[in-house]
Amino acid sequence: MAIKLSDDDRAFFRLVGEAAFSNPFSDERAETDLKIIGPSARRVNAARALQAMMETVAARVATLDAAGHGDVRRFAGEDRQLVETAFLFDAFHQWIDAFDQLILDQIKAGDASLLVPFASSAHTRLIGRGFTADAFQHYFAVFYQLRRAFYFINQGLIGHSPCMKALRERLWNNVFTHDIRWYERFLWDHMEDFSTVLLGETGTGKGAAAAAIGRSGYIPFNIEKECFAESFTRSFVSINLSQFVPALLESELFGHRKGAFTGAIDRHDGVLARCSPHGAIFLDEIGDVTVPVQIKLLQVLQERTFAPVGGHEMLRFRGRVIAATNKPLDKLRQQGHFRDDFFYRLCSDVITVPSLRQRLQEDPGELNELLNHVIKRLTGRESEPLIAGIQAAFRAQLGDRYPWPGNVRELEQAVRRILLTKQYEGDLMSRAAPDVQAHLLAGIEEGNLNAEALLSAYCRLLYQRYGTYEEVARRTHLDRRTVKKYIAI
Repeated sequence: MAIKLSDDDRAFFRLVGEAAFSNPFSDERAETDLKIIGPSARRVNAARALQAMMETVAARVATLDAAGHGDVRRFAGEDRQLVETAFLFDAFHQWIDAFDQLILDQIKAGDASLLVPFASSAHTRLIGRGFTADAFQHYFAVFYQLRRAFYFINQGLIGHSPCMKALRERLWNNVFTHDIRWYERFLWDHMEDFSTVLLGETGTGKGAAAAAIGRSGYIPFNIEKECFAESFTRSFVSINLSQFVPALLESELFGHRKGAFTGAIDRHDGVLARCSPHGAIFLDEIGDVTVPVQIKLLQVLQERTFAPVGGHEMLRFRGRVIAATNKPLDKLRQQGHFRDDFFYRLCSDVITVPSLRQRLQEDPGELNELLNHVIKRLTGRESEPLIAGIQAAFRAQLGDRYPWPGNVRELEQAVRRILLTKQYEGDLMSRAAPDVQAHLLAGIEEGNLNAEALLSAYCRLLYQRYGTYEEVARRTHLDRRTVKKYIAI
């Protein structure tokens, strides 16, 4: 006869389920963690909350064990689902440190998939909980995927401004969907059907966002070999499409056969062939691709097949596609330079990476985080004196309102230049550009702006700040087409 949870246990494990299936970068997850901790949450700071939550869940699971109820097969219906989730949630958090170390070790090891030293004990534990061997292999792979996604999204995207927090949430949903229960039941082995477009100014970090997605795919676990099917270091392949003339670009994308063209003295596998079935290909500068190449890439997205240049056999493409551009795709589409059918097949998700200008407007303290990250990467250590010196140079030479047109990439080079020369004057071209905000304020003060000029200047200011027509429309409560009209004035 099945065991039934008490009302108190059932309510508690429902909370655990909410935490298990929520986005770890969301406010909802933080609130759920505090609910799990209970009344003592008032005395727990944010840094301690996760550990306290893990300890609370572990203690509740230990109580089930002490009562002889540590096997999912002893429960039925909703109770079984709740207990299964709680056991998996507890096990995952017990192995967090081990997974993190595996990620670091795998980065150092490269493309050879490492043995997982704790796999045997993890297998024994979940089998003892009543899970099958097949279930263990699947859940262990999901655990590793969850931890990789958190690691690469959290470590690759620095900053705590609201727009960066929103970006991390979006990237997590891009990997696992907005409801991980759907992902785990229906979609974990079908994510190659979901393509992504990353938009944003040059230097904002679109490549880091793409890498976070590409290195976070599901990789099966091989229980006999005690390793994953492949290293995640092989799962992300990138190509900058603007670097190649069209003829060479097709060879780089699709590969070519010997003798396909003058100079093709040997067979060459393109990036599509090199992309792992568990990974993703990153097509950077997609806005620069010619229409003929767009048509061939459309076939890859629709049919999942492609033919090498000079070949007739159709090869299969199994990875995800991530594309990025700093160009206005809507304008390129209007001009006929970017096909609508190609855009619609690419845009399962469209994510805008915020500009450094927006990030610092929302949270000026984010500059400290970024400088610390850059200094640590350059020197291997944190250094408050170096950060203070660089900030002083920025204030003296750039002022507080410098727009950082080159974004994070410009910031990194500015740090290098100051370390070398003690000087950085900024992008002189951007300084020569009209100051939209100064123009707007001056016009308001002088009282010489009519309604159309006032709205045009304000829309251009918001567009300069946030980078998308949609965000300007949201903030002004105007139609998107109206926003575009006023920005163009």
